[in-house]
Parts: sequence; structure tokens; C-alpha cells
Amino acid sequence: MRKWLMLSALIVVADQVTKYAVVQYFAANQAVALTPFLNLVLVYNPGAAFSFLSQAAGWQRAFFIVIAMVASGWIVFLLRKYPHQRVFALALALVLAGAVGNVIDRIFIGAVVDFVDLHALGYHWPAFNVADSSITCGAALLIWDALRPKRNIPSAAQTQRR
Repeated sequence: MRKWLMLSALIVVADQVTKYAVVQYFAANQAVALTPFLNLVLVYNPGAAFSFLSQAAGWQRAFFIVIAMVASGWIVFLLRKYPHQRVFALALALVLAGAVGNVIDRIFIGAVVDFVDLHALGYHWPAFNVADSSITCGAALLIWDALRPKRNIPSAAQTQRR
């Protein structure tokens, strides 16, 4: 389990370092084009994914903090229970890192710092960050792990009969 928690911690550090750099060097909503489809832009998101509930009266901050803390506790429990299921544990570690990275922002800033702006043909994907990317990759891995065929793993009773 330790290696999965270390992976999560490394991603949280990368998330927080990139957010810190963007906050230090960019003004809010200042965009810098890196490629024809990618900008860096400082955006503060008090809501959830796709700015869900960002216009709420402020109660959403505590709500999202509680959800992230409960989810993080559940993920640590699952990591402890299934550390040898590599794909599942990797997926959980990625989701955990993203949840922790964003909850740090909510606690200390009051909103999540987003800065990656992908766009094409005049349409912009909602800005996101390293934590969001980690959650997305982890969720995709969880789906893939659930759908992929499982190898027959002998139960303890079958192993004792041999």
C-alpha cells in the first residue's frame, strides 16, 4: 500500500507546484497561448467539474471538502484491502491524488486553481489542472479494470486442496 500512497503524494506535489507557479506568474483569466489548441490561463473554480455549482452561495465549498475527505478515506481503505490488484490500486492512487490536490485548494484558497485550457474551432474545454487529469485517468482505469476479463485466481480453499 505504501507505494500507492507515495505515488499519490508525488502527484499531489506536482499538482500543488504547478498551481503555485501559475498563481505566482499569471493574473486571473490571463491566457498565454502555448500551441494553436492549448493555453495556460489562471481560473479559480469554486464549483466542481465543469464549474458545477460554481454560482452557489458558498455552501458548496464545505460540501465538496466533505465529499473529498470521505472519498479519500474510502480510497485508502480500498488500497489497504486490495494493494496487489495493480490496475485497481493504480486507479485508486490517481483518484486519491486528484481529490487531495483539489481539496487542498478548497481549504486554503476557497476554490480550485485551474490552468490548462484546451480549445479547438472556437470551443474551449473547461479549464483543468494536474489533479483533475489524475482523477480522469484514474476513473478511466477503474472502468477499464471493471470491464476487462479477470484471470482465475484460486481461492485459499482451492490452494489448500492442491
